[in-house]
Amino acid sequence: MIAGILLAAGSSSRFGSNKLLHLLPDGTPIAIAAARKLKAATSMTLAVVHPDNLALADMFAAEGLTVVACPAATQGMGTSLACGVLASSHALGWIVALADMPFIQPATLMEIRGQLEQGAPLAAPVYQGQRGHPVGFGSEFFEALVHLSGDQGARAIVRAHEARATLLACEDPGILADIDTTEDMARYRNLLVSQE
Repeated sequence: MIAGILLAAGSSSRFGSNKLLHLLPDGTPIAIAAARKLKAATSMTLAVVHPDNLALADMFAAEGLTVVACPAATQGMGTSLACGVLASSHALGWIVALADMPFIQPATLMEIRGQLEQGAPLAAPVYQGQRGHPVGFGSEFFEALVHLSGDQGARAIVRAHEARATLLACEDPGILADIDTTEDMARYRNLLVSQE
């Protein structure tokens, strides 16, 4: 079983409001668009949220995701990721996605899942020479993932094992399109149009 972990516990400090609840042009909240794509590609999908974000937690639950409230989410992405992996410790691998990246194509997520199911220890998509999200981790990285802390996420793990990573060339600019500011929304609007 490959689990999907959607990291959705950030503070949205650069956006000015809770960006994950911000509506895309089609009326779907950013986080829900990302959640639906991840859920379609994984056997079990968890959303890691800050305990105070009840509105977001309810929305994820309504979409059929398992909601994991991370009490120490303010410590950073690494802490949130550790919570998600620990809550799905029986999985054979994890696809780690960010809730502020709603434009990743479903086919890209399925490619990552396929690589993990075939035994790849690490898998990540590449668009025009740039590695993006999501990143897939095999079960051998369980201990390393659950001991993450702070705001570095799993970047150090990927760097240390880069030679073993399966890099998937794709025509999916969404793997690089994370929304941090309102300007990003305007910049990436064309990605949503191209996916309709």
